[in-house]
Order: sequence, then structure tokens, then C-alpha cells
Amino acid sequence: MNLLKTTFLLTLLTLLLVAMGGAIGGKSGMMIAFLIAGGMNFFAYWNSDKIVLKMYKAREVTRADSPDFYGIVENLARKANLPMPKVYVIPSDSPNAFATGRNPQNAAVAATTGIMRILSREELEGVMAHELTHVMNRDTLIATIAATIAGAISMLGSMLQWAAIFGMGRGDDKEGGGSVLGSLAMAIIAPIAAMLIQMAVSRSREFMADEGGAKMCGNPKALARALVKLQQSASGAPMQEATQATSHMFIVNPLTASKMASLFSTHPATEDRVARLMAM
Repeated sequence: MNLLKTTFLLTLLTLLLVAMGGAIGGKSGMMIAFLIAGGMNFFAYWNSDKIVLKMYKAREVTRADSPDFYGIVENLARKANLPMPKVYVIPSDSPNAFATGRNPQNAAVAATTGIMRILSREELEGVMAHELTHVMNRDTLIATIAATIAGAISMLGSMLQWAAIFGMGRGDDKEGGGSVLGSLAMAIIAPIAAMLIQMAVSRSREFMADEGGAKMCGNPKALARALVKLQQSASGAPMQEATQATSHMFIVNPLTASKMASLFSTHPATEDRVARLMAM
């Protein structure tokens, strides 16, 4: 169901992009915006792992540096028949973890020192299984596709706003005024709709990673317990180093304390995630 939901949402984004292109006056504006957004996200797709790991001062570790943590990742990767990812530790007391990399052959998983302090071995295993499921499902690629289309829609919205503003002086008739107002409305509403759809895609992938991670580690309850602990910690002490641009990567939203509306959240409600895991 989550796979179908992701496909449906990406289709909606594409249709919204086509509609925006038609509103501006054809395919040329749509293609320009799409190519610009695509170029930006192509760069991010190939370099985001290096950028985000450096941003959070992540340090690569070996089996000798962190035998328990490295061993958990190694065992799960072998169990899932995945190439061994690079393993990183983030020097932060805020408990969290994420996966990055453009494909399973170039993947990395990272966890904070805080998460290792508050989770049991079984719970940490559930968290890393969740992250390796993101790697297996190529969620970085899917997120990049969604971001490319949403970014193009946002650019087209800006173009449409300027076109509507400069078109105001062409006539005072009601039809012209209605056209301008309609264009402005679409220029404002379409980018917001695209962002909401992009957030919904992210939430759908989180549900899939929870399910896949529970199956990979064979212990849905341990992952559920970990999510509850992480959510409580994030609510009480959000990750100071985290940014809105990278918050979607973590297993729980590191900015939860900002109390963003659920529609604009990159993560499903923890209560819903736990309920689905317990039902397994």
C-alpha cells in the first residue's frame, strides 16, 4: 500500500508540474524549470552523503573502533544481502540516526553517540535495520526525484507570479483581471501543494522502512520501543545541529520540538508508526 501511495503521490507531482507548465504558456518554461531543479538535485544526489556527514561532523569507524555498533550493521547487511555500508558516529548527545548514499554500493549509515547511550542492543539493531531498509529501497533516489519535481514547480510558481504581475497593466477588463488573479492563486497554491505532496512521499517511505526494518531484524517490538524513546528525547531536547533541509533523513524528526503541523512534517506520527509495528 505504501508503494502504491508513493507512486500515486509522484504521479500527482508530475501532473501538477505539467499544469504549471501549461499555465505559464507551454512546455518551454516547464522544461527550463525542470532542468534547473534537476541539475541542482543531480548535484545533491551525487554529493549529499559527503555534505551531510561533514555537516554533522560524523567520524567513520571500523570494527576495531566500535565493535558492537559496527558488528550490528555488519550482521544486518549480511542478513539483507547488502554490501557493507560505511559506518559513522556523530558526536551528539541527541539520540538519532540516518542513512545516506546514492545506492547500496555507496551507502553510509550514521548514529549519534546519544542513541547508543539510551538504546539496548536489540533496539539499536531495530533502528539500523530501519536505516538499511532505506538503503535497500533506494529512498535517496526517490527523495531526489520528488525534490526535483517539487523544486521545478516552485520555480514555475515564481515565474508565474512575475508573469501575472507584469501582465496587470495589459487591460482593466474583468476577464483580464480574473486571469491575473487566477495565475497568482495558482502560483501560490501549487508550490504549497507540491511541498505537501513531497512531505507525504517522505512519510510513506518512513512507514516502508519501519516495516522492512522490523522484518530484517525480526523484532518489531524492539524497533517500536526505540521509536518511543527517540521521540521522547527529540521532544525534550531537539538536535541543535539539525537543519530543516536534512531533518527528513533521520529516523525521528530532530526538530520535533518546533511543533510543526503534521501536514508539513517529514515523518509520520510516532504513535501511528508504533501501532503498525505492534500489529506485526
